[in-house]
Formats: sequence, C-alpha cells, structure tokens
Amino acid sequence: MTEQNELQILNKTTPNVRKSDHCVYSSPDKQNVRGKWTALLIFAGYCSTLGTAVPAGYCIGVMNSPGVFIRTWCNETLILRYRVQLSMTQLDLLWSAIISIFLVGGAVGSYAGAIVANKYGRKRCVMICGMLFGIGGMCFFFCRMLNSIEMLILGRFLVGLASGITTSCIPMYLSEIAPLELRGSLGVFCAVGMCAGVVFGQIFSLRTVFGNKTQWHIALSLYLVLVVVCFAPFFLYPESPKWLYSIKGDREEAQAQLMRLRGGNLKPDVFTSEMDSNEDEARGYWDVLKDKTLWLPLIIVCVYQGGNQLSGINAIFYYSVSIFRRAGLSDQAAELANLGAGSINLATSLLGPYLMARVNRRPLMLISTLLCCIFLLGFALMLFFIDDVWWFGTGCIACIFLYIFSFQFGVGPIPYFIGSELFQVSPRPVAMSLGSLSSWCCNFAVGMAFPTLQNLWGPFSFLPFSITCFIMFLLTKFYLPETRGRNPSEVAQMVSKGFRSKVL
Repeated sequence: MTEQNELQILNKTTPNVRKSDHCVYSSPDKQNVRGKWTALLIFAGYCSTLGTAVPAGYCIGVMNSPGVFIRTWCNETLILRYRVQLSMTQLDLLWSAIISIFLVGGAVGSYAGAIVANKYGRKRCVMICGMLFGIGGMCFFFCRMLNSIEMLILGRFLVGLASGITTSCIPMYLSEIAPLELRGSLGVFCAVGMCAGVVFGQIFSLRTVFGNKTQWHIALSLYLVLVVVCFAPFFLYPESPKWLYSIKGDREEAQAQLMRLRGGNLKPDVFTSEMDSNEDEARGYWDVLKDKTLWLPLIIVCVYQGGNQLSGINAIFYYSVSIFRRAGLSDQAAELANLGAGSINLATSLLGPYLMARVNRRPLMLISTLLCCIFLLGFALMLFFIDDVWWFGTGCIACIFLYIFSFQFGVGPIPYFIGSELFQVSPRPVAMSLGSLSSWCCNFAVGMAFPTLQNLWGPFSFLPFSITCFIMFLLTKFYLPETRGRNPSEVAQMVSKGFRSKVL
C-alpha cells in the first residue's frame, strides 16, 4: 500500500484528526525521518544553549557574592585615576548603575532581536550573541588589571545586550529547527540553560572559589570557556529551514538544511508539512501591531514573559538571603539555603524537556500559576505573623521551596517558547522580541521597586506577585489554546478573534 493511500484511509477513518497532526499519525517511514533526535539536532540544541543561555544566566547570578569587593575596587580606582572620593550614597548609585546597565542592555537586545532575526537569520543571531558574550567577558577579565570601571560597565551592557537577543531569538531558533513532536522539549532549553547559568554563577562567585578580593574578575569572565568551546564549531550549526523557506524564499537551501536536521531523505509532502507558513516576507513591528488578529497572542506572550518576572522569582533570589535570615536562619545557614534554593530551581527545570514532550501546555500553566499564587500568599501571611506562631519560620522556608518547584514546571519555562507555538514564521520574531522586552522591563521594575515596597509593606510586598500569578491563571484558563502537537498556522486561527476567540 502506498503512503498516499495510507493517508487517504487515515483521513476517512479518523475524521476528527487535524491535518497538522499527520506528522503524529503518519506512516512509520515518515515518523522515522521526522520525530526523533538526530546528532545535528542534539548538537545545535546543546551548543547554542550552553553558548548563550547559560552565559546569560551566569551573568545574572555571578554579581551578588563578590559585590562588596567590586564596590571597594570601584572606589579605589576612582581615587587612583580621578582623585575622586565617593560618599556611600554615591557609591551605592554607581553600583546600581553597574547592575542596572545589564537590564538596559537586555531591553535593547530584545528589541533588536526581531530585526536581526528577520534580516540575517536565526543562525547569525546565535553567532552575534556569542560575539557579544565574548567581548563582554574580555572586558570583565581585563577591567581589574587596567583599573577601568568603564570596561566593567561596557562589559555589563554588552552581556545584557547578548542576553536580550538570547531570550528573544534562541527559543525561536530551537523551536524552528525541531520537529513538531520535539518542539516543546527543545524550546525549553533556553529556560533550563539560564537556570543552570544562575547556579554556576552562584557557585563560581563564592568567596572560597573566585568571588574574593583578588579573583572576582575571573569569576565574572569564567563563562568565556563555554563560549569558546560552543562557538568554535559554529560553521556546523544549521540555519532555520522555516526562515529560509518563509522569509528568504530559498526552498532548496531550506530543504537541504531540513534534510541535515532530520538525518534522512525527505519526501516533498513531508517537507511541505514541516513548513508552517506560506508567507514570503518578514513583518515589522508596525505591521504586527496593527494586525488585530495578532493582538490576543501578543497579549498572551507579553503577559507571560512579563509575568515570569513579576511572579516573584527574581525578588526571591535577589533577596533570598535576607528573607532566610528573617525566617530565623544564621548568616551561614541563610547562604546555604540560598544555594539550595538555586539548586532546586535548576533540578526542577531539568524536568522541563520531559514534561514539554509529554504534557499539554494548558494544564501545566494552570497548575503552576495557581500553586505559585497560593504559596506566595501563604509565604506573605506566615512572614507577617512569624513572631506569633513558632512554626511559621519553617513554613516560610517551605513556601519558598514549594514556590520554586511550582514555578519551574510552568511559569518558568513555558513563556520562553510559547510565542513560537502561537505565531507563524513571519510575525514570530516581532512577537518574541516584544515578549522578551516585556520580560526585561518587568525585571528592571522588580529590581528598582521591590526594595521600596518591602520598606513600605513589609511581608505584604509579595502580594502583587501572588496577584500576577492569579492573572496569568485566568488568562490561561480562558484564552490560551492548547499548542502542543499543533502547527502555528492552526493555532493562529484559534486566537484570531481576540478576546472573542473560543480556544477550548
């Protein structure tokens, strides 16, 4: 029996099966070509993640422990080079600028990601990220020996720029080179890589490792080893077949790249089914924003990415040591608990590829957002009454760990790649960039506003985070269609009517 006859029989006997799901219910030969891990797919997934997402997370987690030594060095350098003695307030302002310039770079990189991805391709986006991380790392390594605060600030901006491009383009790149069955598993690599990078940054910046007075520049730049190893074989990286086909219009090269990725010969109908868009030109920011059929998925992506930051995870990790101390732990125990929280964050995130391949997005987001809302509310109440009930200190610590666990199987990974599943190829870079921009802006807002809220509201400063999680729960329940196993062209139709869309 021919493959065409098999598909005809399949369509007659299973009328409710979507056309886009033929990749799941197709013949064994087609399934062998498409729905499996190949050597090139594994290579591209791991190397691009280790070379971009892990350094991005590393630059987030590395600054806390050696901060006191970097501040002292900044003060001494200003006296030596410019004969300027800063007051404590001025030194705090300088340190805030060094920290915040990373977030500014992230916002700029997020906006630029769509332009670069459409014009130069997804593969070159990965290369640009590697170059920026490399230059930034060299600035970190040489700034101390050259007594240059300017190099430190420049390095922070460059790695922030690279991180912004990473969060907007890497999940899109990984999702586009993956077969439909593995799209979620590969798309979540960016989130896992950033979690791993944060933990590595915390470890290598410990005072007993490199986070001390004479070696903090090594701690800041150590991720360069990963960048060099992962980008040395860059010429082997595949380009996104969907970008080649839908944006560049190069069918032959798209087919050649897809053949490399799938590790076998491709029949014409298999190639066509892999390409989820017939559009032949890129769409800019204004074109996407004025298209009313894209408003709902844009809102979902931006709320998810921004909610990822406003859900409280950054506040927990920025101020976890002080929170643990408030819960009754000693200084040493608080630092160990902080490292334990980061380790649980990483360990749970490693479940992401397994879950994304086997569990639908909607239930994961519904459960994750609801649990995060409950645990944050419980944490705020227990922290407020911690002096009245003897076991509330332990309860606060338990709520933090349970919150981190709940965060990492839904709220943590899904926002990074959901845009790749909601949008077709043409508007996808803009949507991913706007989502990433929302994430970096909300990250900046948390870093700037949370200390003030903490002073004004005390434990109840965590209530806005709990409310954010509940808003994400409602958005998921009523407006997020199930995207697992569906082509974006099909999903786009489900959300094309805005808030009047019927997604269930």
